[in-house]
Amino acid sequence: MNHPALTIAVIALVTIGLRFLPFLIFGENRKTPPAIAHLGQVLPYAIMGMLVVYCLKDVRLTAAPFGIPQAIGCAVVALLHIWKRNTLLSIGGGTLCYMLLVQFVFA
Repeated sequence: MNHPALTIAVIALVTIGLRFLPFLIFGENRKTPPAIAHLGQVLPYAIMGMLVVYCLKDVRLTAAPFGIPQAIGCAVVALLHIWKRNTLLSIGGGTLCYMLLVQFVFA
């Protein structure tokens, strides 16, 4: 028998538990271990790099449109980020540009 409410409750409890776990482990008086602090510094960049590779893995440079919309979208992300230093604006602007290109220009 399927119990959607029970499933949602379990997912919510696990999510809440994972959110509070660092506060329970490290508390206010404990210093964060250097390894964890290092991960906090390097993981965001590693994850963004992984996302870029994942998003561009299926680009075919030998067939039309030869990766042009993806290249323009990536350039827009980079230029917006250099200009405004706002991650949300950069990703949103690049995504919007890419979607407009593939829907209206390279359709």
